[in-house]
Amino acid sequence: MHPNPIFRQTPEARTLEYARDNGFGLLCVGTDDGPPLVSHIPFLLSQDGTLAEFHLVRSNPIARLLSKTELPARLAVQGPHSYISPDWYNVDDQVPTWNYIAVHLVGQVSLQPADALRDLLDRQSAMFEQKLLPKPPWTSAKMTPDALDKMMRQIVPCRMQLSDVTGTWKLNQNKPDDVRLRAADHVDGYGIGQETALVAALMRAADA
Repeated sequence: MHPNPIFRQTPEARTLEYARDNGFGLLCVGTDDGPPLVSHIPFLLSQDGTLAEFHLVRSNPIARLLSKTELPARLAVQGPHSYISPDWYNVDDQVPTWNYIAVHLVGQVSLQPADALRDLLDRQSAMFEQKLLPKPPWTSAKMTPDALDKMMRQIVPCRMQLSDVTGTWKLNQNKPDDVRLRAADHVDGYGIGQETALVAALMRAADA
């Protein structure tokens, strides 16, 4: 996450909305005797931005630690990103960089009672199925009870009470408008990364 304050000016409400709509991130927790543990997880973020909910496979090392105690954690949400060539600015003495959006949610993670799992899974699937309309939404009711119970026994519900939210929207806001817009045109045509057309659109709107 870039420390320059100019990349940290996006309102928290917009940053939370981005994380909520994205709904996928890297859950990171520290350990006493080894490297940090990381899991790639879909999650639900509450409307007030104070709570993230998700599930883990029961055999996940993080879930095993949570069976003993709650844990401080960071949930990192990666947005669109692209390499920026110095040549695209058409200004002397520039260096390569990378434009990106990233959101970090920090808080305490704990296991939840097993009877909370079905409701969590139903709410998670409903959120993502809603984005696929007009496709008829999938629901857990389409599964046979035995099959659903078997799968649910393999996962555990978790929640993360959030204490801090940080968003970095690094989109060349530190450059003059004409320089930033020139670079955006090149990102649109030649960008290297993910969702480079979206990066370009966000760069063009960075002064809005």
